[in-house]
Amino acid sequence: MKTLSNIGFALFGAALVAISYGLARFAFGLFVPSISAELNLTSYLIGVIGALPFISFILSTLVAPLAADRLGARNLAVLSCSFGAGGLLLISQASDALTLGVGVFICGICTGLMMPALTAAMQALVSRTMHGRVSSIMNAGTSIGVIVAVPTVVFLFDAWRFTYVMFAVLAGIGIVAAWFFIPSVSRIMPADAAPPPPITRLQWSRLARLTLFAFAMGFVSAPYWLFAPDLAVTLGALPAGHTGWLWLAVGIAGLGGAMVSDLADRNNPPITQALMLMMLSSSLVLLAASPGQLTLAIFSALVFGLAYMSLTGLYLMTGIRLLPGRLSMGPVLPFMAVALGQAVGSPVIGALVDGFGYADAFAIFAMIGILLAVMSPIYPGHIDYWAEWTETAEETAEEQPSLEDTGLQAAYDQQLLDENGDPIEPVEEEERTV
Repeated sequence: MKTLSNIGFALFGAALVAISYGLARFAFGLFVPSISAELNLTSYLIGVIGALPFISFILSTLVAPLAADRLGARNLAVLSCSFGAGGLLLISQASDALTLGVGVFICGICTGLMMPALTAAMQALVSRTMHGRVSSIMNAGTSIGVIVAVPTVVFLFDAWRFTYVMFAVLAGIGIVAAWFFIPSVSRIMPADAAPPPPITRLQWSRLARLTLFAFAMGFVSAPYWLFAPDLAVTLGALPAGHTGWLWLAVGIAGLGGAMVSDLADRNNPPITQALMLMMLSSSLVLLAASPGQLTLAIFSALVFGLAYMSLTGLYLMTGIRLLPGRLSMGPVLPFMAVALGQAVGSPVIGALVDGFGYADAFAIFAMIGILLAVMSPIYPGHIDYWAEWTETAEETAEEQPSLEDTGLQAAYDQQLLDENGDPIEPVEEEERTV
């Protein structure tokens, strides 16, 4: 195995995330116009097929922690890239809806296994004081993968089969690279890290609210990921090659999502979530209202990319913060909820497009997003801690608590606890790692 520095591992992880998330999962929407035309697929059928990678993502994520412990980070990363290469290659040879569906389902397995493998490797290779920064860089790989897919649509919009073969080759390169650069160890824990305390009723309440918001956001975002290019081609009569610029805008704006989500955690998460959900909804309306104007369509993609990546980053931090000591649950729960929302939303938007057309279908989802934004005050932000103190202050004369450190790195710092339930200091933790 080749040893990587902290930043070197972050960049390598971002490359693998670009393959597994950007190419194997989110690039599919770019090719919907070409695929549906060649295979004679209805919008509803495309919606059902588009839900399959999210379903397989959830299923594979459920078994990924156990697989990481049994197989080790290296073997799990290799397995993930292998599923990606196989799924992408199968999509390139699809002759009907069944073959296409199996291919995208396999690609979802690739996506579900990759991040747990990288997380296990990060525990072994990266200093805990760098976990926040490394995680942010790796998460940016999704946007990078979306950007990488753009030239293939701009220049090869009518050759989607050849494009997916190219994607499969990149996944094959990922297999070899993962074998050389990912350690074979499973998750490493400090010798004196204590088991996490039982989840309290207040924690369950916060987790329930986080999960519902994440699910609803995934549901509202499903139309854009699946049908935005097809809407621009069908309703706006844009050339198919121009739809690649939408995904370029989504990817570029998404790179700023990590910064926005980190700032949100440092300020007011409920208000930031409301703002981002309003932006997400407005991107749907703007695209549906002016699909034939490339400039406005690109602007809607910029708005969507920033809002979507900011919200997923915010949900990630909230999940980590709400479940200290649970490395395999806190970061995974919100992503599973988002994927489940997208799995449910994909066939629903397909049915609405068939029944009412693109404009009305996108407007319906935008209204749902606006209603969700209005409910943001109940998002489990910092206000929960002050409310908890207010309820007990008179009875216990407890001093007013100070707001805990915020941001992604602070959330990671709270993940490992000692026998007293206090966070293990990063320097001391490195000395006690086995």
